[in-house]
Amino acid sequence: MSASSRGTTPGSSAAPDPLVVLGALPGVSDSVDSVRQAVDRVYGHRVMRRRSQEVSSEAALRGARGSAALAGADWPLEEVRRRSDFGAEPEARTVGAALRLTAEAGQLLDVWRQSPVQALARLHLVAAGGIAADETVGRPRLAGESVTGEPADLEQLLALPLPDAAEVAARLDGLAGLLRSGSAAPALVVAAVVHGELLALRPFGSGNGAVARAAERIVLIGSGLDPKGICPAEAGHAELGRAGYLEALEAYMSGTPDGVAFWIGHCAKAVNLGARESTAVCEALQRGAA
Repeated sequence: MSASSRGTTPGSSAAPDPLVVLGALPGVSDSVDSVRQAVDRVYGHRVMRRRSQEVSSEAALRGARGSAALAGADWPLEEVRRRSDFGAEPEARTVGAALRLTAEAGQLLDVWRQSPVQALARLHLVAAGGIAADETVGRPRLAGESVTGEPADLEQLLALPLPDAAEVAARLDGLAGLLRSGSAAPALVVAAVVHGELLALRPFGSGNGAVARAAERIVLIGSGLDPKGICPAEAGHAELGRAGYLEALEAYMSGTPDGVAFWIGHCAKAVNLGARESTAVCEALQRGAA
């Protein structure tokens, strides 16, 4: 699939498409183009013709490691690869949840297209099942329920009020409606908005960051931009660092055009870095070193 055909979500709507407007923000077009070119370069690598499954598996592992690092469990890649028991201590459970979410994301494409909220509930069940209180798992927060179990600095650095349950429900419904109807906006824009909106809403009682990053993965795969999941944005977000991640999120949550464009640009950098990771994997496989 060429760069010209990759990068938009399927479907169209006669109603105004607010995500298309975001695609026209200053700098966003350049971010979209850079991502398309980076993804195309990986898919065009000669190793992908013969060993794409190996590259996809390695990318999934690196993506899970990156998501876990952002959630406070910054383990070396080889430790994630070697480990088989992920239930012993909190960090191990965080890594285990990230691995399960990465695997689950690829199985939820059809559900996501029909019912994004149902898919998100499933992601939360995978992320928090056996960790969070049973009655809060797999559903958005109810009135009076708080958010627990996030990295401590997430709330401290943002210092922004938590949307109440009614606002969460309304905004999730609006987001789901946009996703079901399809958007002509580039896949990068859709993925960044889904990611940012879920972090802003923190719709679940725990594990919101991990769920948001898995949802971004689903959009990137399901849109056709990265159908084999070989450009792990989660790895890129981790490489850019938690401070940069939170700075970009704060910009998104400001709601200003510049702030939203900054967040989309940050997500573009993460995808580009994920593409670079997989290019290195391809080179290693070509040399017979991996």
